[in-house]
Amino acid sequence: MAEKTAIVLEGSRCTVCATVAFPAGVMCSKCATPTAAPLDLSTRGVLWAYTIQRFPPKSPPYVTPAGGFTPFAVGYIELPEGIKVEAIIDCEDFDGLDQAPVTLVATSPVPRFAVDRDAKQGEIK
Repeated sequence: MAEKTAIVLEGSRCTVCATVAFPAGVMCSKCATPTAAPLDLSTRGVLWAYTIQRFPPKSPPYVTPAGGFTPFAVGYIELPEGIKVEAIIDCEDFDGLDQAPVTLVATSPVPRFAVDRDAKQGEIK
């Protein structure tokens, strides 16, 4: 049986000033030196800000699903490393999303986090 690979966001951290970046790069955006090293980012965070996409995005690149368009949430996830990552938010409804704890569920084609309704609001595990 094949071993399941963990889902991870690949970022980077500057070895000079400790600035964290996503996506990963070799150049530091703060000190402008080629000193960034690979860093696996946390898979849990807090929804920092969001909006609801209530109409289909421009096509292409968006491809309408077979069942038609369904509104979805997109926002910024604050990770313990001190960086905010833009992602699609998987949720049952749009109530109670402010400061909701979230967990990474996919990285491709874009980061995707699911709301963790069992954790306390504003909590990062």
